Amino acid sequence: MRIPSRSFAATLLGCCLMAAASYPALAQAPAPPAPGTHVSPATSYDKLLSGMEKEFVDAAEAMPADKFNFAPSVPGGEFKDVRTFAGEVKHVAQANYYFFGGNMSEADGKAKSEAIEKLTTKDDIIKALKDSFVVAHQYIAGITDENDFVMTKSGTPGGMAAFGIAHLMDHYGQMCVYLRMNGIIPPASRKPM
Repeated sequence: MRIPSRSFAATLLGCCLMAAASYPALAQAPAPPAPGTHVSPATSYDKLLSGMEKEFVDAAEAMPADKFNFAPSVPGGEFKDVRTFAGEVKHVAQANYYFFGGNMSEADGKAKSEAIEKLTTKDDIIKALKDSFVVAHQYIAGITDENDFVMTKSGTPGGMAAFGIAHLMDHYGQMCVYLRMNGIIPPASRKPM
């Protein structure tokens, strides 16, 4: 049976459109701003934070609850006194309040950190992590051209945001190692189906 060329082209186009819809990465992303366009500091930092947040939260959620307290150990003690996987997640949640909580008093920050440290279940720890990212996005939304590099008690808003994002990257790498040691491929490293 021979398919007429118009029907074939229409069928092929339909298949391509369905495939693109099935793989969001293949769908057309919004065009970036044209060269020379001013992009606000908040927009730039928030884009970076959003990407790291997705990878970090996905990695945290990928570890099964029964392995959430995993810490590497090998003969010879190369991993002596390292944080558990849960400890890594809690540490980042605590640090997000430090890096992105510019207007928190020391007493508020200490109380928040202590509350997070006491968490024991995967669900509670993940919730604390997600809540810390809400605060991070709020902080970044307040960074403007005028205040980006103005010194505060804690540093410049832009500097604190950059340091906070770099800190996420450091601990994300450690979490990926923990996941792989448990036979789990980090979600960001999985091939699309």
